[in-house]
Amino acid sequence: MIQRYSRAEMRNIWTDENKLKTWLQIELLASEALVAEGTVPKKDFAKMKAGADKCFADTKALTERAKELERTLNHDVIGFTTAVAEQINDQASRWLHFGLTSSDIVDTGFAVQMTQSADILIADVEALRKVIARKAREHQFTPCIGRSHGIHAEPTTFGLKMALMHDEFGRALERLERARDLVSVGKLSGAVGTSAHLSPKVEAYVCKKLGLRPAPIATQVIQRDLHADFMSAIALVGASIERWATEFRHFQRTEVLEAEEFFAKGQKGSSAMPHKRNPITGERLTGLARVLRGNAIAAMENVALWHERDISHSSVERIIFPDSCTLLDYMLTLLTKLTDGLIVYPENMKRNLGLSLGMWNSQTVLLALIKKGLSREQAYDIVQRNAMETWQAKHAGQSDADFLKQLLSDPDVKKHFAKDELEKLCSLEFHFKNVKARFRKLGI
Repeated sequence: MIQRYSRAEMRNIWTDENKLKTWLQIELLASEALVAEGTVPKKDFAKMKAGADKCFADTKALTERAKELERTLNHDVIGFTTAVAEQINDQASRWLHFGLTSSDIVDTGFAVQMTQSADILIADVEALRKVIARKAREHQFTPCIGRSHGIHAEPTTFGLKMALMHDEFGRALERLERARDLVSVGKLSGAVGTSAHLSPKVEAYVCKKLGLRPAPIATQVIQRDLHADFMSAIALVGASIERWATEFRHFQRTEVLEAEEFFAKGQKGSSAMPHKRNPITGERLTGLARVLRGNAIAAMENVALWHERDISHSSVERIIFPDSCTLLDYMLTLLTKLTDGLIVYPENMKRNLGLSLGMWNSQTVLLALIKKGLSREQAYDIVQRNAMETWQAKHAGQSDADFLKQLLSDPDVKKHFAKDELEKLCSLEFHFKNVKARFRKLGI
């Protein structure tokens, strides 16, 4: 069963409401830690908590008020803290944001958003791999031609192709899991990271409650090489999506047609040509992968900030992180749907396999001749000569042109092989003898 469509869930992570809700959670946890330290009176914290509960109950109103204040204050965090203080409506609000700087809240909240997003992306890849594994098992021994440079090489199976895809997205899963761990870092160490106004114990307490770990050292911000690494992982997963979208697009070419995207009843392929069935999903995924790569470059540009901090990164991050996380979620869901509905044509694969007239056995014969005692150069010349003569026979219109037949007619080849020996070597079974072992190794 295909994973449910989760783009709305991902978008919710990056809404202003969720951001301010997370900020408020961080502020309360910091105050709670200060109560334990004896800095904030318990009765004041109770009043703070009551005011915060009003904000939690109506995050939309909190967001609207914070934005209204920001238009005058020209500072998002101060707009937020002022809006919360209004709801506390008591002297106890003086403890809100005590000892903190804006980036303590912003960067720690940002880490929460990234880990929440990574959880969805990880689930996306896991769902995709289940679909790929099923396709791989279904076509484990479906023969098709392997290609290098776009030219026929040797036989493989469609199942092996899908197994390769499954393995690649295993690495995508590892990248996302690593990226999640990498950015699960918070900081509440103050204006230049010295913890001058707030005990490191407060930072540790807040981070633990949020499922983060404290940054071992920071400036006013968490260092942006971590965020660039996260975005690079997203871009790399996008590149893997593009790699397989490109493969599927090639399969659908009219001259190939070994597989194609599902074409729904009532779907139209062209405004001008009613016969068209185009690989539009694969093309869409190919294009969107470029956006992810561009965003990763922007994240790398954010690494170099002035001294302990400037805000040249902030405006960029407000765009590229919500966009990239939401986009990758969409792309993975789309690729899962494409793979699940992929129409495979084994007969066309068999037909295409025959287009090279059995010349995909050339290396098999080459190595067999070497084993018979010929030098590599001698064996290569004999096999290549027969391959070229097979091509010439085909282009001359000879309908029964065949590489094996050509080889058996060559005395320089035939004298080295016993009866039926060459025929047994030139078989699909020879090429597929290790397929099951490969599947077992991959755990598919």
